[in-house]
Amino acid sequence: MRKKQKLIAIVLCILIVAYISYAIYLLIVNPKDTYIIKQGTLSNEDETVGYIIRNEQVITDETHDNGIYAIVPEGQKVSKNENVFRYYNDGEKEITEKIIELNGKIQELLENEKIVPTADIKVIENQIDEKIKNINTLNNYQEILECKNDIDSLISKKINFIGNITQNQEIKNLINERTQYENTLTNGSQYMQATMSGIVSYRVDGLEDKLSPENFSQITEEYLDSLGLKTSQIISTSTDSAKIIDNFECYIAVSLNTENALNAKVGDNVQLRISNKDEYDAQIVQINEGSGSRTIIFKIDKLTQGLITHRKVEVDVIWWNKSGLKVPIEALIEENGLYYVIRNRMGNQAKILVKVEYKTDNFAIIGSYSAEELQELGYDEKEIRNYRKISNYDEIVIESKK
Repeated sequence: MRKKQKLIAIVLCILIVAYISYAIYLLIVNPKDTYIIKQGTLSNEDETVGYIIRNEQVITDETHDNGIYAIVPEGQKVSKNENVFRYYNDGEKEITEKIIELNGKIQELLENEKIVPTADIKVIENQIDEKIKNINTLNNYQEILECKNDIDSLISKKINFIGNITQNQEIKNLINERTQYENTLTNGSQYMQATMSGIVSYRVDGLEDKLSPENFSQITEEYLDSLGLKTSQIISTSTDSAKIIDNFECYIAVSLNTENALNAKVGDNVQLRISNKDEYDAQIVQINEGSGSRTIIFKIDKLTQGLITHRKVEVDVIWWNKSGLKVPIEALIEENGLYYVIRNRMGNQAKILVKVEYKTDNFAIIGSYSAEELQELGYDEKEIRNYRKISNYDEIVIESKK
C-alpha cells in the first residue's frame, strides 16, 4: 500500500514538473500578454505640405510708388466698390509725423481730463487693449509693425470721437489742427476700391494668378515645387497694393503617392489639420496625375487668418477618423479571411469571431457581427444563437513578439 502511494506521489510530482516545464517553455517560445479592450479613436493620416489656393483679386496702380494708407484693416470684410486704401501724397511723411506729435500732446491733456467715454470710444479702447496684449506675444517683425499701425489708427479714431464731446478748448484746437493735417493728406489722394466683395489683405505675394482656382488643371507636384516656397513662411505686407479674397471658400493642394491618395476620388470628404492645430472639413474637388504622385486639391468652406498669412503650410490629411472598441493588431488572429480574438475570463479562454471595421499598422477598431451578417457568412441558426460578442473591458490575449 505504501509502495503504491509512493508511486502515485512520484507520478504526480513528475506531472507537476512536466506541466511547469511546459508552461515555462510556452512562455519562452510563445510568450503571451493580455489587453483590456476599451473605447478608443483610430485615424488614418498622411503628413505632407499643402499650398493654399484662393480666389483673390489684386488692387494696385503701378504709377504710384509713395506707399499706401490702409483705410480698411487687414482681415476685414468689404463690399464691392468700397474704398480699401489710398496712395500717399508727396510730403506725407512729414505731415504724418506732425499728426503723431499732435496725438501725443492730445493724449497728455486727456490724462487730466475727465471724459465719460461713449459706447464708440469704449469699443475702440477695448480694441486698443487687445492689440497691445497681442503685440507683446509677437516675435515676427512684420506682424509687430502691422499691429503697431493698427494701434495708431485706433488711437486716431478715438481722438476724433473725443473731439465731438470734450469741452476743453485747448484739446479742441489741437484736434482741429490735426484734422487740417489729415485733410491735407486726403485731398487729391487716389483711392482704390474693392473689385469684389470679400476679405481685405495687404499680403500680396505675386502668386495670386498662379495659385488660382482657374489654374486647377496646371497644378502638379512639379508646378508647385517650381514656385520655390518655404513652409510656414509669412507673406510680407505690400507697400503698394492690396487684394480682395473670396471669404466663402479656399483650396489646399497636396502631392502624395500613398495608398490612401492613390485610392482617393473626387467628391471624397476628409479632414485637414493645418500646421498641427486647426482641423477643417474638406472635400476633394480635383485630382491631377503626376510622375509618381497625385496632386489632390481640397476645398475648405472656411477662411481663417492663418490661411491668409501663409501660402505653404504643414498639412495632415485625415482620411478617416473612427471611434469604437480599439485593440492592438497583435491581438487579431486571421483565418480564412475572418478575424478572431482570444478572450480571457477568469482563466477560461474562448476564441471570439470579431468584425474588423478599420485598422492601421498598429491598431484596429472591432465590433460584432449582426445575425444577418453571420447568416451571409454561412452560419446556421444554432451557431448564430450561440455567437458570443466581444464587449468593452473584455480581456484578450496578445501574442507577444519574440
